[in-house]
Amino acid sequence: MDKSWMHSDRRSKAYELGVEAFLNFSVENLLTTTHIRCPCVKCVNLKLFGVGIIRDHLYFNGVDQSYKNWTFHGEPWEAATNASRNVEEDDDHSRYSFVSEEIKMDDNDFGDFGSDPYEFANVIGDGDQPLYPGCRKYTKLSALVKLYNLKAKYGMSDVCFTELLILQGDLLLEGNTIPTSMYEAKKTLCALGLSYEKMHACPNDCILYRKEYEDLTHCPNCGISRWKEGKDSILKEGVPAKVVWYFPPIPRFKRMFRSHETAKSLTWHAARKSIDGYMSHPADSPSWKLLDDPSLVMSRET
Repeated sequence: MDKSWMHSDRRSKAYELGVEAFLNFSVENLLTTTHIRCPCVKCVNLKLFGVGIIRDHLYFNGVDQSYKNWTFHGEPWEAATNASRNVEEDDDHSRYSFVSEEIKMDDNDFGDFGSDPYEFANVIGDGDQPLYPGCRKYTKLSALVKLYNLKAKYGMSDVCFTELLILQGDLLLEGNTIPTSMYEAKKTLCALGLSYEKMHACPNDCILYRKEYEDLTHCPNCGISRWKEGKDSILKEGVPAKVVWYFPPIPRFKRMFRSHETAKSLTWHAARKSIDGYMSHPADSPSWKLLDDPSLVMSRET
């Protein structure tokens, strides 16, 4: 697909046609018009919006020109040539174990790479890259994680963190791999985070403003406004009164099953067999077997 429009002037006809072609391509592949990752320079595929908002962002903010493979929007990923970077290998656990220690996560809590199976492999590659030529203590990823921990611990602003990265780059030896902006750092670290969706909710927890309620401005049950009320008792339209964070379970399951060892543990109950004929685990009980047998469940319901 022609992507030359990404480098065109945003006021040009080529850019306009390219934006429409990209949006049509995304809708055809993702089969949705409301939950699509926005590839503008500010969102960098970290936020989900509808087609109309994404179109506005691409015109006002511009498209992220480094987004060359549209893997978040249905384009097949170009296979990596280095087989050693296959994240399915068990050796990878030791390679990124330092990350789990630094950000206090277990091996299954890393970011969603279900739609992009090599995205996390790129992060693993950063874990092998020395911070500067000859450096043995830190890699690009380990140094970035430590610096980002300082940002979170002491509440640094994005501007302050960018200035810190620039200073670190000047202090280190030539050829160092430290990012030079918060934008670059975020693109590296985004694969380590858990994907989520923000949903507007009724302040009384009656409904979520999604599906048939997506365009409503008042709760159909209690009548309370969707928007936040300011100190002057004037509603701030567009500012939700309550937002809930939804963590989709499917991407987490995909991550867990990408590890051979974790997949064995998850399927252990179905694969094991009682050796001596006695019940040594709840999986040996008739109740557990009933849950595993769809035909028995259906016959019981009828």
